[in-house]
Amino acid sequence: MKFIGQLLGQHLQRYPLMELTDLYKLLHQAALGAGHAIGDPGQVREALRSECTTLDAGDGEPVVDPISPDGKLARVHLRSYLAAGHDIDALADAFLATPQNHPAAPDKLAKFCACLGDLADSGALPFSRSAVSQYFDAVVAQGFPVVRHSHTYRSAYRPAYRVVAVPLLPLR
Repeated sequence: MKFIGQLLGQHLQRYPLMELTDLYKLLHQAALGAGHAIGDPGQVREALRSECTTLDAGDGEPVVDPISPDGKLARVHLRSYLAAGHDIDALADAFLATPQNHPAAPDKLAKFCACLGDLADSGALPFSRSAVSQYFDAVVAQGFPVVRHSHTYRSAYRPAYRVVAVPLLPLR
């Protein structure tokens, strides 16, 4: 899949310390969104506000970072979003409404993951086909679980974003 190669290439360029877990998390979000993170709306809003009060300076991430083939699902990076003067409540609204407006597509996740061995063989990934196959065979056997970013990724890049359906986000 051309899109997956491009998406992963962009992210590997920006985040060269990505591990297989981080690649999988990106693909998981691209196909399934972040519905798993939606609970009580009040708690979701409070967690977002709280996280925003603890952010340090950013290092140039885009405000909206499309992750789906149609560009309608994106990671919205909190540091850049706030630095651009956007409203945190509007982001919370969009985040909460995303699962209803961008339904999870498990079949897409399976397709996305299926092409990774070929990408590894072509040199587009910094992992061997056997490492990719071993990791993704385990993920499939576990039913495509939700994962956290790797410790390396969290330490190096301090991820702070929400996965949002872009059409729901009023950007001025």
